Amino acid sequence: MRYQVQIARKASKELKRLPVRSRETIAERIAMLGHDPDAPSLDVKHLNRHPKADYRMRVGAYRVLFNREDTIRIIEIVRVAHRKEAYQ
Repeated sequence: MRYQVQIARKASKELKRLPVRSRETIAERIAMLGHDPDAPSLDVKHLNRHPKADYRMRVGAYRVLFNREDTIRIIEIVRVAHRKEAYQ
């Protein structure tokens, strides 16, 4: 059931710019996402019309936008941003 998590360069840069406490929390949630992306505690929602991501995970005031490929068990983190900027 484990997925390989890949973080895009842009998402990695966005993650590094965040405050340390938020960064640690988001990193923990991303690790949990790799173990079980269907866990209800992760607050994952399917996005209908986002051009680059199919899913979002809510982590406090931040959003982790990602794509998920079930056949090869890969999750690609596309973006990590504050909720005000995440969907632009």
